[in-house]
Amino acid sequence: MPMVESQFTAPSFMSNGHFQTIYPYFFRKVKGVDYTRHRCELLDGDFIDIDLVDANSDTLVVLSHGLEGSSDTGYIRGMAKHLSQVNGVDVAAWNMRSCSGELNRKSSFYHAASCDDLNAVIEYMKEKKPYKKVHIIGFSLGGNLTAYYASTFEEQKLNPVDSAVIFSSTIHLESTIKKLNKSQIGNFYSESFLVTMRKKALEKQKQGLLDIDPEQIKACKDFVEFDELITAPTNGFKDAKDYYEQASAVNVLHKVRVPTLLIQAKDDPFLTKECFPIRNAYRNKNLFLEVTPSGGHVGFMILDKKLQFWGEERAANFIKEVA
Repeated sequence: MPMVESQFTAPSFMSNGHFQTIYPYFFRKVKGVDYTRHRCELLDGDFIDIDLVDANSDTLVVLSHGLEGSSDTGYIRGMAKHLSQVNGVDVAAWNMRSCSGELNRKSSFYHAASCDDLNAVIEYMKEKKPYKKVHIIGFSLGGNLTAYYASTFEEQKLNPVDSAVIFSSTIHLESTIKKLNKSQIGNFYSESFLVTMRKKALEKQKQGLLDIDPEQIKACKDFVEFDELITAPTNGFKDAKDYYEQASAVNVLHKVRVPTLLIQAKDDPFLTKECFPIRNAYRNKNLFLEVTPSGGHVGFMILDKKLQFWGEERAANFIKEVA
């Protein structure tokens, strides 16, 4: 499918990628989202907390947040509010392991291709209600997971979905991490995530869930060191490099068999050229690649009398088109 010509345009004073990234991260607050919490018990003895907005619909949209996000992150709450109130669909905003405010029970956290966890959420929701349609939307790391799921759910024999929408996704993990490590602002972004990642790992170590010297955890100064020490070994990968290779959705996008919209901003400070799969988009009729001139990382802010977030309406319209 040829690339989609984007209609997104930000005002000139808001067209800086770092501004589009940082402002909503620190300042966006979304009110009026009526969540009810459900706990999904997993077969491995762990749990996942799901925050549901019930709009009395037979259509479900499952939202996957980014690294160290949660169902309370601004872009998740904004999307949940828009889809439930404007589109009238049920929305399940799930919290990846240890992201709901409570530490999970196992040694592993979550990773960029945790398809079994996303499948467990869909399975749990379908057991509660026989949904006719299920759509998935993901952001950043959750976008990689969403893309991975949309590409492989058939071969992994997971619950089917009807469409996928992906925003600002680090679908080539190794190159994005290298990019962040090369600049001062990149290190700032990385450290904002690593602060809570190290804290959670230290809490697990205290509880006996991680047999790792706490000084090693404290010494992790970038994603590679953290993934080498914790993410890879606790999730069955040989090392960080093996994790990045196996979990990067760019390697499986050619398998997408459901309508999938991938939205990436040219000025996203996290993304590299490897995260813009132009060749895949031209060769796969199910993959719609939309590259915006601005938008930053999970930003896409516009002004129409008041501050708005274009991604919510774009995702809602795509789901309507393919429903």
